[in-house]
Amino acid sequence: MLNALRTTVLLAGMTALFMVVGYFIGGTGGMMIAFGIAVATNVFAYWNSDKMVLRMQNAVPVERSRVPELYQMVEVLADRAGLPMPKVYVIQSDQPNAFATGRNPQNAAVAVSTGLLRHLDTREVAAVVAHELAHIRSRDTLTMTITATLAGAISMLAQFGLFFGGGNNRDNPLGGFGAILMVFLAPVAAMMVQMAISRTREYEADRDGAEISGDPLALASALNKIATLAGRQVNVGAERNPAQAHMYIINPLSGARMDNLFSTHPDTGNRIAALKKLADTLQTGHPQQPSAHARPAPSGAGWRVPSSRDGSGPRDTGGPWG
Repeated sequence: MLNALRTTVLLAGMTALFMVVGYFIGGTGGMMIAFGIAVATNVFAYWNSDKMVLRMQNAVPVERSRVPELYQMVEVLADRAGLPMPKVYVIQSDQPNAFATGRNPQNAAVAVSTGLLRHLDTREVAAVVAHELAHIRSRDTLTMTITATLAGAISMLAQFGLFFGGGNNRDNPLGGFGAILMVFLAPVAAMMVQMAISRTREYEADRDGAEISGDPLALASALNKIATLAGRQVNVGAERNPAQAHMYIINPLSGARMDNLFSTHPDTGNRIAALKKLADTLQTGHPQQPSAHARPAPSGAGWRVPSSRDGSGPRDTGGPWG
């Protein structure tokens, strides 16, 4: 119920921002056109934004036969979380990272990068997957995906209006200056909405993901590795579409600082400290036993990372999960 309210408020807020941008670009007429665009974008975002985000982030679907250990891991963790099996995607990127998307648990997807599979051991990958499943269970994925879509659309609308000189409309009290103002302020306003949504939800997903995997220290270790390596390796899809950066478990944009005013993610150190505190509270640093109806956890030394050329890659040398 709370997440439905959040999504409604988000859609209303983004629609209002669309109309403000339209007004300063084209006066009353521009505001009505912007309202129509906002409604169409909201409908499109609800049904198609997950597919669009996956495509823009260069994520490709994988079947069980290609990455059986990863697929089984997602299956077991989804069962623990009480979720249907999401679709599994792999992002061809050396940067270790991951995100989830989908309008509801029945139409969800988890995407992990090849860099994540290469640099993290099995326990850490499982903890990251559990974090993303926590977003799906809380239905954060709909809100975060819609936010990414609308934020990008707002920026495009502002730039489109300036390019065509919409600020000269007589209904616009600030004239051309209003259009120029919107070019800078509209993306910032959309980004502020993203920040408000993302920061709190990352802490919640860390806690819930640690509960699903039963291994808060593995998630803390994974966050530390990802944050360290993310700044050294470029995520091409995220750099081309920065409005979608808040969907990742760690900010994927190069050169970004995690705890500044415009960060979409909480400080990684604070997240790790919270997970260590949780581990102390639970008095455990190892995965809990699966429930009786869950499938057995994968065994073995790891799995092969799929390659864009031949479907194979370096083997994960981390220990077995479970």
